[in-house]
Amino acid sequence: MQACRACPRILATAVRHPALTPTSLRKPGAARTLADKIWHQHVVAESGHGRSLLHIDRVFLHERTGPALLAGLAQAGRSPRHPGRVIGITDHIVSSRPDRLTQPGPVFGEGFLRDFSQHARASGIELIDLQDPRQGIVHVVSAEQGLVMPGMTVVCPDSHTGTLGGLGALAWGIGSTEGEQAVATHTLLRPRPRHIRVQLDGRLPVGVYAKDLILALIAQHGTQGGQDAVLEFCGTATAELDIEGRMTLCNMAVEFGAWTGLVAPDDQTLQWLAGRPGCPSGLDWDRAAQAWSLLASDDAAPWDAQLQLRATDLEPQVTWGTSVDMGGPLSQAVPDPARAPNAATRAAQERALAYMDLQAGTPIKGLAIDAAFIGSCTNSRLPDLRAAAAVLRGRKVAPGIKAWVVPGSMPVRAAAEAEGLHRIFEEAGFEWRASGCSLCFYAGGENLGPARRVISSTNRNFEGRQGPGVRTHLASPATVAASAIEGCIADPRPYLAASESIRLSHGARP
Repeated sequence: MQACRACPRILATAVRHPALTPTSLRKPGAARTLADKIWHQHVVAESGHGRSLLHIDRVFLHERTGPALLAGLAQAGRSPRHPGRVIGITDHIVSSRPDRLTQPGPVFGEGFLRDFSQHARASGIELIDLQDPRQGIVHVVSAEQGLVMPGMTVVCPDSHTGTLGGLGALAWGIGSTEGEQAVATHTLLRPRPRHIRVQLDGRLPVGVYAKDLILALIAQHGTQGGQDAVLEFCGTATAELDIEGRMTLCNMAVEFGAWTGLVAPDDQTLQWLAGRPGCPSGLDWDRAAQAWSLLASDDAAPWDAQLQLRATDLEPQVTWGTSVDMGGPLSQAVPDPARAPNAATRAAQERALAYMDLQAGTPIKGLAIDAAFIGSCTNSRLPDLRAAAAVLRGRKVAPGIKAWVVPGSMPVRAAAEAEGLHRIFEEAGFEWRASGCSLCFYAGGENLGPARRVISSTNRNFEGRQGPGVRTHLASPATVAASAIEGCIADPRPYLAASESIRLSHGARP
């Protein structure tokens, strides 16, 4: 079965339109999920045992694995099949110091960056490096530059590639060997996934964000709740999220044990994409937009499982342990391992409490911190920075707290500066830095020095994730900001309510 050939001019940017030429390996007329539709429109061949060879529209590489991957291809006498559909982006092991172009700083990536540049040039692929004004985290840059669009298949040697499902793309992380195949052939062999519908309904309360939704979901169902499935996030709460919030949900689908996450594109998606550099324009845009508007799961689509979460009932979430499911409402206390449902969970909780230096029954709210970090592919986009700035406006970071903001891309940084957000952060006592993965993980070479307990807007909290011995509590950017002010894990809602009261007292409309 051949992949869709519709709209040749748009295919120059690797856009595909599954809904325009429906095909299915199921019986004709069978209802299908959105992921199933995209999957079957990219099938090149069936290999048996529930596996399909899929066409891959776009491949992204970064400097941690890209140099070795491209070198391996060259040594094997192979080259990129479609160099224009492979993009390299430097983000993982780069300095986030604002003066990094003149003072690179003590990071691990100098050799990686040099090798990546050389191999990218030799391979003929585009490289967005530190000198490029578009530079940033790959999952941020690829979306904001219009390099990923609804209905695409997208891969990158990074586990959080599923972030791009927030745009309606089927995107997933791969290993380096798969990366070589994807670059050389633009195909990959994949087992068919399960399909799970995640219904998120209700209106998010003030001070509660997409990060809180996904943390609550994982705390409720565990890190294997997604069971290697495609999660499609649906419901009124999902629909009301901005695109950046949808990407936050999909970003952490992998922390839920899922293969990837997905949100069906809608009018908001089209408005967000319109005019971006990599997107089609004119009549090509009209044709693409018409096709994208048809990308949705059928009403009678079969699901392997369906999960529900009521957004209206949520409060800000925070983790207490060394796994993303070790968390819950800000008002919670550290649980007692003796009450764990089984021996394995009890052992994991006991080890987590020992590492985190916590005792059962300790309230999470009020727990003293050493540092606060806002950044990562989960929460470093403009709405994330606005949410944190709304908490910080006119306030100061507590004495002795080390606080950083690392925007997800240099365009995000520039947009935030155009709104004056950087001044709010700097006046509060946060360091306003350049883009990159930074303190999301220690392998980037940056660290918090002696800081040991950190509240962070990142996506993982396992032992040593942000440095040897560092204890990480995951939360939304607003909760991170409130915690930085108080010097302990804190509730952002009173600060947001106070800011809104001041705004309305000056004559603003509610």
